[in-house]
Amino acid sequence: MIKKGTKARMATVNLNKMSLKDLLALQDDLEHAIANAQLREKQEVLSQMEALAQERGFSMNELVGSKGRGKGKGSVSAAKYANPDNRAETWTGRGRKPNWLVEKLKKGAKIDDFTI
Repeated sequence: MIKKGTKARMATVNLNKMSLKDLLALQDDLEHAIANAQLREKQEVLSQMEALAQERGFSMNELVGSKGRGKGKGSVSAAKYANPDNRAETWTGRGRKPNWLVEKLKKGAKIDDFTI
């Protein structure tokens, strides 16, 4: 446990002595950890916004609008899965699986490996 007011000490890693495979695995782990940290921060901010709105007598829908389906074709869903080789390639989990995911699943990967 870390005492209040002190910084956590991180282990020092000599990146120059790591293999390419280990560096790529570390990069993937780091990208996943960053995505999770961003999600946690967003959820914390949303929670604080909801509390402030409620304190002032408003609902979030009154302030920012509803998240429900509009009159258009459909709402855009947030991506739930990402290609580790190209983070720009994502999938919401709805509809047909993208080719990159189908190929990786054929090679023995599990869908949970690609969760954002």
